[in-house]
Amino acid sequence: MNVDYSEKIPNNVNLSDDRRLKRALEAWLPNYLDWWQEMGPAEYQDKEVYLRTAISVDAKGWANFGYVKMPEYRWGIFLADKDEERQVNFGDHKGDAAWQEVPGEYRGVLRRLIVTQGDTEPASVEQQRHLCETAPSLYDMRNLFQVNVEEGRHLWAMVYLLQGYFGRDGREEAEALLERRSGDEDKPRILGAFNEETPDWLSFYMFTYFTDRDGKYQLASLAESGFDPLARTCRFMLTEEAHHMFVGETGVGRIIQRTCELMNEFGPDNVRANGGIDLPTLQRYVNFHFSVSQDLFGSELSTNAANYYTMGLKGRYDETKIDDDHNLKNDAYPVLQLKQNSFIHVDQPALTSVNERLRDDYAEDCARGVRRWNQIIKRAGIDFQITLPHRAFHRAIGDFSEIDVDPWGNIHNRADWEHHQHDWLPTDEDHAFVHSLMAKPVLEPGKYANYIAPPARGINNQSVDFEYVRL
Repeated sequence: MNVDYSEKIPNNVNLSDDRRLKRALEAWLPNYLDWWQEMGPAEYQDKEVYLRTAISVDAKGWANFGYVKMPEYRWGIFLADKDEERQVNFGDHKGDAAWQEVPGEYRGVLRRLIVTQGDTEPASVEQQRHLCETAPSLYDMRNLFQVNVEEGRHLWAMVYLLQGYFGRDGREEAEALLERRSGDEDKPRILGAFNEETPDWLSFYMFTYFTDRDGKYQLASLAESGFDPLARTCRFMLTEEAHHMFVGETGVGRIIQRTCELMNEFGPDNVRANGGIDLPTLQRYVNFHFSVSQDLFGSELSTNAANYYTMGLKGRYDETKIDDDHNLKNDAYPVLQLKQNSFIHVDQPALTSVNERLRDDYAEDCARGVRRWNQIIKRAGIDFQITLPHRAFHRAIGDFSEIDVDPWGNIHNRADWEHHQHDWLPTDEDHAFVHSLMAKPVLEPGKYANYIAPPARGINNQSVDFEYVRL
């Protein structure tokens, strides 16, 4: 399915055949560009950036590289190929033909799912808008901009669904997506993690590793939806989302590599004095970002999640690969719970445990990357392991939000937890120190900030000293 770049809005959905929708989206475009100029990357809007742009949605065409100025990036609407035989694969409608129009009885619920997903896309751009001012290299700056323009395109994907299938309500929701602001007291973004600051590059790498990985699992569950346009939209978005997680995993990994080099050269206690980020500080950042991202999955037991599943609107990760009846009304799933001051797994109805199953898949995926980080440390001959904190640590949503648990799963009273939390979460001193390492950008091709190692390879077979942003 090639993308039509002759249109003002590139697309592979035959937008020219739907004049009403085309007019609505073209009317939304100027407001989007105004938002991008106001809330997108704070600088370098007039510079050419080596970005990838989809020219088709097949494996060979979705990543076409070239220089482009970000305001001129060809944001568009790209859906994965349509399967004419596709069915609803779970819930009460299992076996029915996938819906090409919104089922009337699920209209409000489906719109809210799309709005919530769509709201995360501009939020992350807003959170990251000042990072370009302190980029550790042109390579990293380019990766930031690639993430930003793709988050903008993901917003377009959700707006297409809202305006194309929800009439006036959808148009109003599309406008509201440009009116909310990350961290704004009056009009905040919908989900709490998207109102947090991303003040430095370590936070950015952690965000793209942990929080964008939540996005992967949310998109994957929506890609199972019986509403076929949503499923096809999310399947293509997952292709782009993979790069965001790559940026996070390799970014943290390169910081760890440089930290290990400094430890071996100057000693384990002299990393900060020599411009690096020590491993205990990295562990505290992991603790924070993993715990905040876990909250994005919602409560452990959720009637809303059960309803989405029963309706056929939002499935599980890799739904069709799971060996069960895909109905779940008589199934159970083990859920971690606190019983008599001990954490144990208790069988709960599988339907209301859909969130927890998705969180389990997410945590297992996160652990794989952490193991790769630990291999870097091991190869450097250093006795240290980064770990994921306990599932109940620092939770604000769900069953564990009312208890105080340390990263190893020990329960504390509130006063004791507050006394020790600075050992487990980034402190003001940590943030100030990390920020001090990133006071200025590194803008010479092939040069990298002292706290991070160069990448193993460049983008699209380019060298690591390639001019990724033309200044």
